[in-house]
Amino acid sequence: MIYLQLFIEFAKISLVCVGGGYASMPLMQAVVVDHYHWLSLSEFIDVFTISQMTPGPIGINAATFSGMKTAGVFGAICATMGFVTPSIFLCIALAKIIFKYGELGAIHGILNGLRPAVMALIAAACISFVLMAVWNVEEIPEDFSSTFDLKSAIILIGALIAVRLKIGVIKVLIASGVAGIILGRIF
Repeated sequence: MIYLQLFIEFAKISLVCVGGGYASMPLMQAVVVDHYHWLSLSEFIDVFTISQMTPGPIGINAATFSGMKTAGVFGAICATMGFVTPSIFLCIALAKIIFKYGELGAIHGILNGLRPAVMALIAAACISFVLMAVWNVEEIPEDFSSTFDLKSAIILIGALIAVRLKIGVIKVLIASGVAGIILGRIF
């Protein structure tokens, strides 16, 4: 039963996942963490982090790792197939539509209208991740100072600066891991 549930839930996420892997994260979080409680928010953030570090699309990697954590190897296969299957059919259908009607203003209007929505989904995921990473909470606390983690805040700010300076993702991740070890010994 869990295998079918993984396939169906990740297929539903894939159907409404506009904007790529980052945009799928809040949808996955809502299903995997909030609704079914297959993973804790901390485990989901770990899944997301590992998904960024491994080769391949982030959304597919996150589905695979979430399925693996939830129900083992067959769970990983079911979640991955669920996430990929609708996308295959949607891509084929959309490619035909865009090649045939791509010059229409309505198509450009639709795509321009989707961009802000995708950015809102990504921002929502970022806010959840910052709360978990820097304040070690899964919800917005009444008193931010009681749960603030200075070490995580330093790493977050350093990583943001590194990304802004266009330092490669792998270098940022390695440096963040090393900083975590060093700052863990200091604080």
